[in-house]
This record gives sequence, C-alpha cells and structure tokens, in this order.
Amino acid sequence: MTVDTIITSPLLSPCLQTANATLAQSLTLIDFLSSNASNPVTTDLQTQVAHHQKLLQAYLSKLRHQTRKAAYTARTTKAETAETRKQVDALLLQLQNLYYEQRHLLGEIAACEDYNHAFRELPLIELDEYLEYFPEHADMSEEEIMPRRIEYEAEERRRMEGERSELVKVKERLVQENARRKEEIKKVDERLEGWIDGLGTLEQELKKELE
Repeated sequence: MTVDTIITSPLLSPCLQTANATLAQSLTLIDFLSSNASNPVTTDLQTQVAHHQKLLQAYLSKLRHQTRKAAYTARTTKAETAETRKQVDALLLQLQNLYYEQRHLLGEIAACEDYNHAFRELPLIELDEYLEYFPEHADMSEEEIMPRRIEYEAEERRRMEGERSELVKVKERLVQENARRKEEIKKVDERLEGWIDGLGTLEQELKKELE
C-alpha cells in the first residue's frame, strides 16, 4: 500500500503531489551534480545547475504554501469540529432532558388515569339517559362530556333542592293553617258547650215556672 493510496484527502493530496515533485527535482539535481562532478565548471553547467535549483526552490515554495494552507485549514476544521461537537453535545443533553421530561409526563398521565377521582363516585345518571336529553353530545369524548354531566347533575340537584324548599314552605304553611283551624274549632266547641249549658239552665227554669 503506497502513500498515494493511503492519503486521499482533497486537502493533503496537492501537498503530496508537490512533495513528490520536489523530491523528484531534488533527485534530478543530485544526479545532475553527481554526473558532472568531474567536469570543469563552465557557464553552461552553472546555468543548468541554476535552472535545476530554481525549479527546486519553486517546488519548495509551493510546498511551503500548500503546507501552511493545509495546516490553517486543518486548524480551522478542527476548531469548527470542536464547536460542532459542543453543539451536538448540547443537543444530546437537551434530547436527554426531553426524554426525561417525557417519561415524567407519561408517568404523571398514567397516575392521573389510574387515580380514583371523586367524580367517578358521584351518583350521576347513566350516560345513555343523559344522551337522551342531550343527543348533540353523543360525539364528544369522555373528557369533554364528563364536566357537562356533572354540571347537569348539579343543576338538577339545585332544582330539586329548590322544589324541596318550596314543599317545606308549603308544609309549614299547611301546619300553621291546620293549627289555626284547630284553634278556631276549639273556640267554636267551647261556645257551643257554653250555649248548650245555657239552654240546660233555661230549660230547668222554664220547668220550675210551669210547675
């Protein structure tokens, strides 16, 4: 496995290509110098050496530029990756909190559903009977219809309590009227008894006079 197959990053591939070209140019310069080591130094030789050195400097300059650019991009990417990781960690924490809150709310809902509410013990009329009075409520859910049933029951009890109070008042008036009439009858009886006693006395006196 060669370096070319290992490094596939678009950021590092240009650096690798330039490094290979720089290495090749360095080897070319070394080979050229080695092959001409025994030859006298001429102007043409110096010109060729300068040309090879110029190419090598150009490759080195390009390699330094690409390396700095790659390093800067890598640092920027690393910083962005770290920031993104922080954001992801924050989102994961929020998600965990939401899951916790969801479990808590589901537990509360289950507890509310299982709670023995007082309204379940109320002596309400049967649902079928209620819907006979209010057929427009037939499509409502249990949560929607229960408050209406309770309110209806409360209204009925208030109405019945009002009727009971009126009946109590009527009863009290009848009791008072009955007592008054009994008193009047008693007085009439007393007058009748007095009148009857008077007749008896008168009858005795008449008998005495007739004798």
